[in-house]
Amino acid sequence: MRNIATCYSEHAIKVSDSYCSGPSNQPIFSPNLIPSVQDAVTCMYRVKLCSEDQLLITVTWCSSLMDQGFTMTLIEDPSCPFKFSTRRLYLHKIKGTKSLESANSKVEVFWDLSSAKYDNGLEPVRGFYIAVLVNFELSLLLGDMEEEPEVRKLMCKVPVSKFSLVSRSEHFSGGAVYSTKAQFFDTGTSHDILIKCLVQEKGEKNSVLSVCIDNKNVVQVKRLRWNFRGNQIIFIDGCLVDMMWDVHDWFFNPKSGYAIFMFRPRSGLDSRLWLEEKKLEQNEHEKPGFSLVISACKNPD
Repeated sequence: MRNIATCYSEHAIKVSDSYCSGPSNQPIFSPNLIPSVQDAVTCMYRVKLCSEDQLLITVTWCSSLMDQGFTMTLIEDPSCPFKFSTRRLYLHKIKGTKSLESANSKVEVFWDLSSAKYDNGLEPVRGFYIAVLVNFELSLLLGDMEEEPEVRKLMCKVPVSKFSLVSRSEHFSGGAVYSTKAQFFDTGTSHDILIKCLVQEKGEKNSVLSVCIDNKNVVQVKRLRWNFRGNQIIFIDGCLVDMMWDVHDWFFNPKSGYAIFMFRPRSGLDSRLWLEEKKLEQNEHEKPGFSLVISACKNPD
């Protein structure tokens, strides 16, 4: 599949009042649609060290039939990342530490998922912590256990770097309903996102894509087989957010069957819907704002 950033024009569709006022009056889908299964969640964080150096840390939550765990990647030089992963058969035993060294950094990771609580996804929502030290700086701290003695000890002994979430990618398989939550702005709230796809047999012309935010229908694309790529601006927290979709492979490459849905807040300085692909690759560390990417596979087998 082509990179989705290369598929769209410089000008997005103007938002009409109907997309901001509430749900559409038209029926969307039958309640018999089967929800999909979340296979992996990857969060990318930008870290600014006290030395003003920047690096990227990704945390991927994943699971299989036998276990559940996470993988972490620290990227100083994008051409040479290194990884570690922890996986245990029993979730209540997931707790540990690990030290790694790269050419330029010493990395220590501390984590405790023994009391982690989960909602419907792979990522814990409370009762856990993950702490990452890079060159003796606390560079990433996830979870809600800052008052735990182990965490407080870490925070008191080392300087604390600044970090921010820059992207979140979720992979789903099976079904036609994709549900998640996302906070697009630092000062905003978390929103429920629901994507529904009714794809008929080959040759049908009434396939429909629907996107709902907080139970409001903000995007509806009819004749999806012919409108398999597109973009639209929606309002979230009073700001413009670009929503892009690419479901080409669902129709024309069914063996893989992957679709991509992307949400990205638009900066007031942005003159284009998306940065040029080459520029994006060259300035990955300076990529502005937050983005949410949902990858959906209808045929996991």
